[in-house]
Amino acid sequence: MGKETKVHLVTGAAGFIGYYLSKKLLDQGKIVIGIDNLNDYYDIKLKEKRLNLLEPYNNFIFIKLDLADKEQIFNLFKTYQPIVVIHLAAQGGVRYSAENPDVYIQSNINGFYNILEACRHYPVDHLIYASSSSVYGANKKVPFEETDFVDNPVSLYASTKKTNELMAHTYSYLYDIPATGLRFFTVYGPMGRPDMAYFGFTNKFFSNEPIQIYNNGDFDNDLYRDFTYIDDIVEGIERLISHKPTGEVKHEVYNIGNNQPEKLMTFIETLEKCMSKSLGKEMVFEKQFEPIKPGDVPATYASTDKLQAAIDFKPQTSIEDGLQQFTDWYVEYYGVKR
Repeated sequence: MGKETKVHLVTGAAGFIGYYLSKKLLDQGKIVIGIDNLNDYYDIKLKEKRLNLLEPYNNFIFIKLDLADKEQIFNLFKTYQPIVVIHLAAQGGVRYSAENPDVYIQSNINGFYNILEACRHYPVDHLIYASSSSVYGANKKVPFEETDFVDNPVSLYASTKKTNELMAHTYSYLYDIPATGLRFFTVYGPMGRPDMAYFGFTNKFFSNEPIQIYNNGDFDNDLYRDFTYIDDIVEGIERLISHKPTGEVKHEVYNIGNNQPEKLMTFIETLEKCMSKSLGKEMVFEKQFEPIKPGDVPATYASTDKLQAAIDFKPQTSIEDGLQQFTDWYVEYYGVKR
C-alpha cells in the first residue's frame, strides 16, 4: 500500500474523538488505518461498540497496538505508508494522572515519541496531534490564546500535553515534519467518555447516587468550562488536515473550543432538562458540593480567532443542542425506561 492510496492513520480509533473522526473520513472514501490498545481505563464495551460501527467499512483496517511498542509502530508505517497521521491516542484524565503517573509517561510521552520517530523515518504530509486546554493551567487571563504563557501546568496530564507540543516543534524544526497541535476544550457528546463529568453525573442518577460537584458550593464564583460538541471537534480536525503549517518551522497549535464558556451549575441544569425531555419526565440530580480537586482549574475559555482565520470555522453547537443529543443517545443505548 503506497502513498498514492492516501492512507490516513488514526491513533486511538476506538476512542471518543477517534471514532467520530474515523467515521467521517471513511464516509468520504478515505482509507483509514485505526490503531488502539483497547485499555480498560473506562468501559471496554463502549470502545468495542465504536469499533463495531466502523468494521463494516471496506476502507477501514483496525490493528490492536500499543503506542509504547516502537517496533510495531515502525512496521505499521512501513507497511501502510500513511500520508496523514492524526494522533489522538493518549491517557486522558486530569485527576487520574495524580494517581497513576506511570501510564501517562508511557502513553503520552513515550508513545508520542514513537509516533514522531515513525513520521521522521517514514515521512508524512501532515501530523495532527491532540493537545489539551489543560496546558493553560490556572491562567487568569481569558479567553485563552495560543500565544499565552503555558509553562505552569497544574497536573501531570497537562505536563505531558505541553511536552507533546515541545516535542512536535522540535521534530518539525529538525526533520521538516508538518505538525499541528490541537488544544481541545472539554469535548462531549453521544458515545463519549464515561469518565467525563456529564456522563458520570448521568450514570449516578440512574444508580440512585448523588453527584459530587467540585466547586466548593460557591455559585457566585462557580467553575467555568468551554464545552465543545464532538461534531465541531471533528469538523475542525477534518478541515485542518489539508491546512498544513508553513514557514521555517512547520508547526502550529490551535484551540478548538466553543468560545462560549458556561458555569458548571448551568451545564448541570441543562443536562437535567435534556434528560427530562429524553425520558418524558422530570429528572433532578441529588447534589453534593465538595472542595475543588487538586489539578482542576477555575475556568477554561478558548479564543478561536486563530482557528477561524486558518480554516474559516468556529465551533458553535449550543450546550442545549449538544446535551440533548447525548441524553437521547444515553436513553437508547442503555435501555433506560422512559
